[in-house]
Order: sequence, then structure tokens, then C-alpha cells
Amino acid sequence: MVQQKILIVDDEKMVCWSLAETMKSGGYAVETANSGMEAIERFARFDPDMVLLDICLPDANGLELLIKFKERKPHVGVIMITADAHLDSTVKALQGGADDYVGKPFKLTHVEKTVKSVFERLKEKKQAASEPVRRSRIEEEADQLIGSSEQMVEVFKLIKICGESDCKTVLVLGESGTGKELIARAIHDYSERSDQPFIEVNCAAIPENLLENELFGHEKGAFTDASTREEGIFESARGGTVFLDEIGDMPLAMQAKILKVIENRAFRRVGGRENLKVDVRIVAATNSDLPALVERGEFRSDLYYRLNVLTIRLPPLRERRGCIPTLVDYFIKRLNREYGKEFSGITHAAMQALESYSWPGNVRELRNTIERAMMLGTGVEIDTEHLPEEIATPHQKYAAPLGSGVISANETNRVQIQLPPEGITMEGVERELIIMALRRHDYNQTRAAKTLGMSRDTLRYRMKKFEIQEENN
Repeated sequence: MVQQKILIVDDEKMVCWSLAETMKSGGYAVETANSGMEAIERFARFDPDMVLLDICLPDANGLELLIKFKERKPHVGVIMITADAHLDSTVKALQGGADDYVGKPFKLTHVEKTVKSVFERLKEKKQAASEPVRRSRIEEEADQLIGSSEQMVEVFKLIKICGESDCKTVLVLGESGTGKELIARAIHDYSERSDQPFIEVNCAAIPENLLENELFGHEKGAFTDASTREEGIFESARGGTVFLDEIGDMPLAMQAKILKVIENRAFRRVGGRENLKVDVRIVAATNSDLPALVERGEFRSDLYYRLNVLTIRLPPLRERRGCIPTLVDYFIKRLNREYGKEFSGITHAAMQALESYSWPGNVRELRNTIERAMMLGTGVEIDTEHLPEEIATPHQKYAAPLGSGVISANETNRVQIQLPPEGITMEGVERELIIMALRRHDYNQTRAAKTLGMSRDTLRYRMKKFEIQEENN
């Protein structure tokens, strides 16, 4: 067997020596360098398979060396060594191509484990280049967070950083159905808080007058029905993670109180006078455009900046269509186990239809589509006949164009529908109604959704599905 080669770069000679001895005992060939210049020379001569690289060197920036090494040998493994595990530099290192990192002071056993893990991942990546796409080890651990695209690899790296660095606030951005809750759970599971509670609260689903009580609890006698003192979510999650979903819909008054929790790590129960210390990680998520909400005065700028320390952006499925075959394969296998089915796969035509669709509901919609197809199908493969019409025959989605006048309102605001000679699909009727409501309320989505008797999330989903955008005046 060919001996794997490791180059260790650190200006502390004792660190180099201890790491070198540990790696040699593990069967690796090792060379060391104590400066950037020496590292460049050794890299060219030694041609290592992996580099343990200190970020701070007396004559060089470790991040710049990382880029140089990756340019010279794209498949070399690089593990960054950092004295303070500074979050910004660690993020930049991983975004620059580093495969992992270790923080000083480190345990040699942890470094050994990290080196072995990176070598395993490099081997998997090499095999994947000549084999069908397979789920990587980190994807397996993240359950449904599946994908082989570059965007998803970056997401997996950031999950690992969040978990290991124990940063106290994380902001997850993404459209509905992209898996924001899964990201929050993965961050929790990767961290030392994994054996403590993970509690989710949907900020859009709880009325404003109840949200404070839900989050902070109350003292006995705080209000008419408060016969006992009760803990809120922040107390119940002590030591763990609080996931604030749809934080963009949180009322301004509550935003101020969440800001105080983040800044002071303390809160008061409703009706209480005592400040209670709390140690929790806050993961906030939204599908809203927070900078736009800040500009309109609907979201506090100070809270946005406090949340926006480390941000994970989940790409919509339409921007990573290459992940669709992997997701479909995963869902078929999972649903086979769940429902006792025996589907072997999907036809080429059906896969083409899935890859051509825009997926306004993202991964959640794809999963529901596969589940529906497997419930309707009687064969061993999913075919186009098992798919919804808008996916199987997207060109027939709408029979009436925008502004066709199919739907109108009379003087008493009663809806009138004129069936055109060429016909119109039910989706077309729904699309026209949504456009009417949006126009009536100057594209204010909250008021339009209320008019149509649906939630704002549902309206947004349908706007994406029917490709409705705000008109320019």
C-alpha cells in the first residue's frame, strides 16, 4: 500500500513535532515546515496528500497558502489549524476550499480522527467522480439534507462550523420547503448541546398576545388565568437550542424583547421582576427579505444585525436541479420502507419532467409529489402518468393569459367569471383571483392573503407556483 503523505505547517516547533510524531505512529509519511516560504518549498518537493496548515504564520497568511496549495493540487486535503477558532477566519477557510479545521489547544486524538475523516471523504469524492452520485457521510448524518451541488456542500460546511463553534445566534434564510428546520436540527445535533432540548416555535402561527407567554412563561397571578407559575420555551430549552421559525413575521414589540435576550442572555417571565439568565443557542429562520423589511420599518435593524452573525442561505431546488435525481432516489427508498412498497425507480420521461419543473414548493413539494406518485402507481417505476398535470405537462398549465378579463367584479364587488371559448384550467382561475387580490391591495401580500382566506405563506407559495410577480407602476 502506498503511504499517504502529510505536510505539517506551524511556526511553533513543538506543535509540529507532536503532530509529526502522532501522524508517523498512524502510518503516515510526514514532513514539517515552520514558515510560509518553507511550506511552499516543501509542498512542491514533497507533493503531500494532505496539509495541516496554521492560519497565522510569521511570514504568510495561511488562507492565501490554502488557495495556492489548492491551485497547484486541487485534490489535496487541507485541515486548517487556528489558535482561537475565530469564526470569520474559519468560515473563510472552509469557503476557500479547506476540508476541515482544528482549534488550539487541541487533543492529538481529535486531530487523528479529523485526518482520518478527511482522507475518507477525499476517497469518497474521488470515487464519486467515476460513479453515480452517492450520499456523502455528512449528508447521511444530516438525514434529509441531501445534495451534491456546490451550494449544498457549503451549507454542510457551515452547519459543522455552527455546531462546533457554539456561536449563539444563527440565521437561516430560504424559501418555504427548502428545509430550514432540518438545518436548525442539524446544527443542534452537531453541537455539544445535542443532548439538551431542541424547541421550535413558529412566530407566525402564535397570536401576538400569546407569543410572549409562550417564549418567556409567566408568574403566578400575572393575568386572570395564571393560577401557577409556568416556564416558557427559553427556560425549558436551557442548555439547548431555540428555533425561531418565521422570525420575519414576529411583531416589533417581541423583536425588542428577543434582542434583549440575545444581548443580555437574560429575560423576565410575564409579570415577573427578576432577570433570569439563560444559556441557549438561537437559530432564527425566515423566507422573508429581512433587509427589505428593515427598510420598510417592519423589522428592527439592530435585531437583524445581531442575528446576521453567521447566515446559512438554502438555495431553492430550481437552482440546484442536479440534486433532484439524488433526492428522488432517497424519497423512493424511504417511502418504500414507510409504506411497504417495492418501487425500483423512475422512468427517464418522468425524471425529465421533474428536472424541468420550477418547484415553487422546493424539496417539500418534491417529496409530496413522489409520495403521491407511489400511492397512485401500481407498477415498479414512477411514470409521467403518476405525476400532477402541471409537472407532467407544464406547457398546459394555464389556458388564459394575465389580464384576460376572465374574472372581474361588478359594482357590488361580486366576482363574475366569463368562461372563454378556448377554456381555462382551475389553476388559471386561481391565478386570476390571486392577481385580483394583489392588485386591489397594491401587492400587499398580508392583506391580499386575508382577502383570499389564506395565510401569507400559502399566498407566497401560489405566487411562485403561478409565476406571479409584482407589477411595476
